[in-house]
Amino acid sequence: MELIATFIFAIALLHTFMVKRFEHWAHCYPAYSGILHLLGEVEVVFGFWAMVLLGTMAVVQGGAQALEYAESRQYTEPLFVFVIMVMAASRPIVQGVHGALERLVQWLPVRTGLAWVWLGLAVVPLLGSAITEPAAMTLSALLLAPWVFHAGMPERLKYLALGVLFVNVSIGGTLSSFAAPPVLMVAAAWQWDSAFMLMTFGWKAVLAVMVNATLLLVCIRPHVQDEPFETDSLHDNPAPNPQEVSVKVPGVLTLVHVLFLVAVIVLAHHPVAFCGVFLLFLGVTHAYGRYQSPLIIREALLVAFFLAGLVVLGGLQQWWLEPLVAGMSANTLFWGAMGLTAITDNAALTYLGSLIPNLPEAAQYSLVAGAVAGGGLTVIANAPNPAGAALLRHGFAQASIGAGGLLMGALLPTLVAAAAFRWL
Repeated sequence: MELIATFIFAIALLHTFMVKRFEHWAHCYPAYSGILHLLGEVEVVFGFWAMVLLGTMAVVQGGAQALEYAESRQYTEPLFVFVIMVMAASRPIVQGVHGALERLVQWLPVRTGLAWVWLGLAVVPLLGSAITEPAAMTLSALLLAPWVFHAGMPERLKYLALGVLFVNVSIGGTLSSFAAPPVLMVAAAWQWDSAFMLMTFGWKAVLAVMVNATLLLVCIRPHVQDEPFETDSLHDNPAPNPQEVSVKVPGVLTLVHVLFLVAVIVLAHHPVAFCGVFLLFLGVTHAYGRYQSPLIIREALLVAFFLAGLVVLGGLQQWWLEPLVAGMSANTLFWGAMGLTAITDNAALTYLGSLIPNLPEAAQYSLVAGAVAGGGLTVIANAPNPAGAALLRHGFAQASIGAGGLLMGALLPTLVAAAAFRWL
């Protein structure tokens, strides 16, 4: 069964690199456009193949065994990402962050558009260490969409910007011990607190994030306008436009939303509790609908489906991943972890490392540093990436993000992050 699961996992990985091809086929074969469009959604890929795995397991080992395996998996992270993504994209939160950043824009010595891009790629990802990476990804994507991810920006620059965003969010959560999923997996086992993370990883991450954001600014400078582009990147389920000011959100309501967000973050390991908070949040948004934009339920559900599929498929990959990680030296482990992260979620990778007894401190650092540095190479490399992809994909050709384009766009920011963690 492990071999079958690994084979299906490999097919799922191949599928992620072919989503643009499925979208092309959907236009070529209208009679089958429905199923082809479905299979062209990158968020559907791992959930779909997880269902194939469970169906195969039911045939090979029996239905009871398949259900037992599915129910033995831990789905807290997909649920958390779903809830935090919907909350962080609510109009009071987005407008609150937008208002705070608007004050910073006036202090930056660059044009307005460039200032917004830099803040969205530098400051907001670093906020992920406080509000968690999925929330930072959601806010960054919503703020950047009208400035970068639109028809007026060359496609190659959009992929470069997406790579910078994914890498910066991945490393931007390492200033604390609770915000980045790969750090969270090892923090308790290796006694890593937030002070340790800030001194060991945090300052290096800040430098890498600033360098990546600044380099991107140099590359896209001629293409960034001083006014936000009218984008329909979220037309399937419109998210709040940061510039939407027709109805001013009361400060008290913004504070209530912030408290909901804080409560979910504090209860991140208790899905029953944070789901209860989320239901109360939905009640408040309905009661004060005039101050709300449509919640991004669809995008968040697709992301949760993607991550849940990764949990199911990844649960049977330990047989080859764990000995591979255990057999590497510290230096090899750093680069190996960065590469392996591209084909498996970095949180799953560090979790397997935490199970290895007596792993040296140098190897512990190398494993986590490599995992977070490589967190932008693919959509599956870091848990918040599917959230960013879901929110921004309509800004790309055929409303689809190509795995090859993302890989090429993320190479330079990944090398900057790797250099910071390895040689500073």
